Amino acid sequence: MTRSTMADPHPPAACFNPSAVAIDDEVAIALLADMHVRKAIERGEFDDLPGSGKPLDLPDRHDPDWWLKNLVVREKIVLLPATIQLRKEDAALDERLDQLWSEADVRHEIEEFNKRVLRGRYQPPTGPPLVTMPRDVEATVGAWAERRAARAAEARAEARAEAPEEGRPRRRLLRRRQ
Repeated sequence: MTRSTMADPHPPAACFNPSAVAIDDEVAIALLADMHVRKAIERGEFDDLPGSGKPLDLPDRHDPDWWLKNLVVREKIVLLPATIQLRKEDAALDERLDQLWSEADVRHEIEEFNKRVLRGRYQPPTGPPLVTMPRDVEATVGAWAERRAARAAEARAEARAEAPEEGRPRRRLLRRRQ
């Protein structure tokens, strides 16, 4: 088959009739404005304008994400890459564990942290590389127990220092017998 016998979906430009395309007034104005701006750019009329290359100082009402930025400020949300967030959690984990009372809660918290670390290792990195390692549950629980015992001993020592000395005689209230 030759090209002349096939139905060509794109006729040659000589067959194009511009008046056959329906364009509404708004599209025509936008196309005309765009054409004038392009010609002005080609002539160099926008070169060396004051403030060229500097960001615009617009008020918040012109920002399409104003509500999101206000939410982040109001709720004090920190948006960090997962790798950085895990580093911060690792640094604060011992302090968070010290606020827990039972060994079961401590183990659960460590296991949840380890799950987040392993999940982060299997995801493609969205920021810096993940250097945080999962915690050894037994070693971390042992360190928690030692810190807890040290705090208890310190509290007992403070209580002894504040208590009255044993050597001083105590006053006794005597009741009169009738």
